[in-house]
Amino acid sequence: MPYSSVLLHDHLDGGVRPQTVLELAEDHGYADLPSKTAQGLAAWFDQSQSGSLEKYLEAFTHTIGVMQHPEAIERIAYEAVIDLSADGVVYAEIRFCPALHTILGMTTIRAVEAAAAGLANGAEETGLRWGLIIDALRHRNHSLEMARLATETRHLGVVGFDLAGPEAGFPPDGHLAAFRLARSQGLRVTIHAGEHAGRHGVAYIASAMDVCGAERVGHGVELINDCVLEDGDIVRLGPVARRVRERRIALEMCPASNLATGGLEPEDHPVGALYRAGFNVTLSTDNRLMSKTAMSDEFDFVTKYHGFEVIDLARTTWQSLDAAFCPWEVKAELWEDVISPAYTASGVDLEKKWR
Repeated sequence: MPYSSVLLHDHLDGGVRPQTVLELAEDHGYADLPSKTAQGLAAWFDQSQSGSLEKYLEAFTHTIGVMQHPEAIERIAYEAVIDLSADGVVYAEIRFCPALHTILGMTTIRAVEAAAAGLANGAEETGLRWGLIIDALRHRNHSLEMARLATETRHLGVVGFDLAGPEAGFPPDGHLAAFRLARSQGLRVTIHAGEHAGRHGVAYIASAMDVCGAERVGHGVELINDCVLEDGDIVRLGPVARRVRERRIALEMCPASNLATGGLEPEDHPVGALYRAGFNVTLSTDNRLMSKTAMSDEFDFVTKYHGFEVIDLARTTWQSLDAAFCPWEVKAELWEDVISPAYTASGVDLEKKWR
């Protein structure tokens, strides 16, 4: 991929190298892996045909299983930065739920410290800039604890708070206290919503935005259900879709993941229609291992199936950087020194100054 990219939605435990899973399992005596080869593991972790979010999430059992020691988390975070940088990513926000890594006694703070150390080591080697997002799981009762942890670890590079996990039956406002705490302490908020909630998807997006104060929505593909389409283009907006567009709520769209969990055909993914209608569309990977994807693959997808040209990739990259939870100075440096020169070299006429 000849272009620099910005990645807002990538799960630490969803982007592990299969060989690393094997080695960590051996190092720490984890005996439950479904295969003893990296090739076999890669095939098992590939959930691109899973057809449901719940089945897709089952694959995390084994990545989380080998991430119960600080050195394992640190290694995986380091390797994530190396892999992302090699794929052209210059800024990434990596998210994970520390509560999942306490099975053998590791504290949640130690888990965050390990992740931050790995990301920092990778950044020192590659120059990639990064931020950490702390996830709470919507089907558990630890969201207030995770929000408190996020506020207490900002000095380690934590920039935001998120709600993830199986969506159906778990509206965002069920965790309102956690979001109030995070926002009161200056943390930025993104929430998985409209990923796979069925008939409640639009309502969950509204709850995330209007009640919980989300600045970004993870996935948001079900927002299309609040739109009227003709010949593949949006011609009328419902009230929720209108507010999302007017407020410039960033949609963290992860096409490969959505195809895996929602049974969509590539041409039916709403990313193209939403982008053409002026929504604040950004592109991300979600889980590189389970979705068998990379940022370059996501760029290739929208180019092949939704008619994106290089200028459109540049615009979505600008929108991603604009929606990122890093300081303005970092955005300006990345845009002016790295991203716009990369696109300009490809013949795109861009504004070279940030803002």
